[in-house]
Amino acid sequence: MHEIEKIKSQNPNKIAEDDLRIKLEKEVGDVFFAMVNYARFLGINPEDALRLTNKKFIKRFNFVQMKVKETGKTINESNLEEMDKYWNESKKLPEFN
Repeated sequence: MHEIEKIKSQNPNKIAEDDLRIKLEKEVGDVFFAMVNYARFLGINPEDALRLTNKKFIKRFNFVQMKVKETGKTINESNLEEMDKYWNESKKLPEFN
């Protein structure tokens, strides 16, 4: 994470946007790699963990869509504040955890 802050703090005129993006992608990739190794160290299959998280996200997002629809709006007619409210509501329900 220190490297990301260092890269972000450099003068943007010195670093082309693409170069910065590539450097940040490498840093994020390093974080992902470290997390996968840590999961394995804990005896957790990282693919299974990601699959469970994706399922949880889909359930929560479907809940948000349902709540927005109940107001008579579409997702596109909603706003981030409203969707955040429903998202946080879904996090309190046991079936979405």
